[in-house]
Amino acid sequence: MARESEMEMSNADHDATELYPDGVLSRFQRTEDFIKRLGRDLPAPAKLFLKSAIGPWYRLAKLQLQRLISSMTTRRDIARETLYDRWVREFDTLTDKDRQLIRAHINRLGDKPLISIIMPAYETPAWLLERSIDSVRAQLYPNWELCVVDDASPSPHVAEILACASKKDPRIKWTRRATNGHISAASNSALELASGEFVALMDHDDLLPEHSLYQVAVSLNENPSLDIIYSDEDQIDQTERRMMPYFKTDWNPELILAHNMISHLGIYRRTLLERAGGFREGFEGSQDYDVSLRCADATTPDRIHHIPAILYHWRRKYGVASFSESNIEQCSEAALRAVSEHLKRNNEVATVAPDTNLPHWIRVRRSPPQPAPLVSLIVPTRDQAKLLAMCAEGILHRTDYPALELLIVDHESISPDTQRLFAELQRDSRVRILRFEGPFNYSAINNMAVRSAHGSIIGLVNNDIDVINPDWLSEMVSIAVLRNVGAVGAKLLYPDGRLQHGGVVLGVGGVANHFNVGLGRDEVGYFGRNLLASDVSAVTGACLVVRKSVFEEVGGLNEEDLPVAFNDVDLCLKILAKGYRNVWTPHAELYHHESASRGAEDTSAKKARFRREVHYMQRTWSATLAHDRFYNDNLTIAMATPFGLAFPPRRRKPWMN
Repeated sequence: MARESEMEMSNADHDATELYPDGVLSRFQRTEDFIKRLGRDLPAPAKLFLKSAIGPWYRLAKLQLQRLISSMTTRRDIARETLYDRWVREFDTLTDKDRQLIRAHINRLGDKPLISIIMPAYETPAWLLERSIDSVRAQLYPNWELCVVDDASPSPHVAEILACASKKDPRIKWTRRATNGHISAASNSALELASGEFVALMDHDDLLPEHSLYQVAVSLNENPSLDIIYSDEDQIDQTERRMMPYFKTDWNPELILAHNMISHLGIYRRTLLERAGGFREGFEGSQDYDVSLRCADATTPDRIHHIPAILYHWRRKYGVASFSESNIEQCSEAALRAVSEHLKRNNEVATVAPDTNLPHWIRVRRSPPQPAPLVSLIVPTRDQAKLLAMCAEGILHRTDYPALELLIVDHESISPDTQRLFAELQRDSRVRILRFEGPFNYSAINNMAVRSAHGSIIGLVNNDIDVINPDWLSEMVSIAVLRNVGAVGAKLLYPDGRLQHGGVVLGVGGVANHFNVGLGRDEVGYFGRNLLASDVSAVTGACLVVRKSVFEEVGGLNEEDLPVAFNDVDLCLKILAKGYRNVWTPHAELYHHESASRGAEDTSAKKARFRREVHYMQRTWSATLAHDRFYNDNLTIAMATPFGLAFPPRRRKPWMN
């Protein structure tokens, strides 16, 4: 399919344009194609001249250039091997032994579904189209068909290549449209050729690794009910060098509102794709995005599956712009319409617009229901009058949400300053002071306050939180009221503006830690993850909003086993286990003066208690901690390098099981 508009992400890879910035090799290829077309229309003497005089010189010059580029590239690669180059070499390059094991595994599969790859083609450079077709023919899984439609290309070489390919391999079907209908119409024409149970979408200039369809077949054997399958992907330049891997999350209903996270390789049950209406004209450039949203709406989350492996190479920077690259505004507008219609189908009232910081991606703004539900914000404290005053002032006077109550839980404060502050705050009818006595137990403190809360929505807020944007609570509530949402977390910043909390990733440090700690407030992060709302496994209790009914349904915070640490993570995992989603939003921003009130874990008693809490989490949630569905097993769980590559990946290759 034509590529959806995607943001250029920063990366350390050096592509071949530094060796030949004007795309000399691709120009040679275009010139060669021109000479071939010209030769077909010339009289016999001129054809002979081209063949005998110009042809040998041209082929020699091209060969010498290719050798020069290969030599320069080899020297460049040796000197500049990136971390991803090394990762690919060590963990994502098949050996003959791998191929032998894969073929043996294919023979053992109980079901070998036919997979139809649909590929619209238009004016594809000959060498690119041939390489794409060759990558399909090289698939280790044999039960496929390639359905290609030439969308009335002016150049005859497209049809010639397809005719030749279909003669070589009967699994290749093709047809030529009488008129150019653009990408959606051409995709529907290709879909009409398909007879497979499943349909894979492929662009006419990209590549499939040889194990792609095998891994899809394995997933379908493990779960025959799947309707949608998608994989990780990377990009390749004109030298076939791989770069910019996108290691995705499992199905992420919030993140897909910002960009097409399914993209490549996307596979759909054919009957579902046809029932959803195929590809809609008018959505060109974002037609795959529109299809993925409509198909997701027509199935259930348990039938959407992510394969954490690079099964698609998206070709970039080879001298020919794709439709989406040439028509980026049209593609962005189509993406906005696709998301807007998806929200309407799901009865969500929201506005959809380009993201301020990532203009080719999307920001969804929901509004709380009217009348606004009462929110009970619970703030535990022990003295620390200055911090509490800052927190309360932000909540009461710099928050625009119209219906809130502030429950301050006093844990044996003794400072006169704190008592004076309590008296002052209680002049506001929205404020209540609750008393908690006994050893510090964060879980028990908040559970007690929830029982006293009048609101249908609960907010857990640390006393060292300071409001940044007035609509922070409106943003969080607008998500928390959604039927399938549990906990909602905010973007918390250190006082110097660096990120403190961007959602919680499981497995880091043995249990969990925060995403993107230390990033700048406006840094993009890994494929936008510092600026885009996303489903996550957990959020911090330093600022967490959840419906009271959900909080009570899962039993609240664990007072017995988790009095201080990880009780928020445990709460979120219990919420996930009940089938709800947890969401982190970067559009609710607050400062967090972390541990300014309680202090660090610096005594032997605190350290022993912390070890007990770690052991409880590892015993109770061992399987969940081992695989965070909103991270990726190809990414590291080392605390210092979030979203860095894992050496080795945690996912076991299916042919090695």
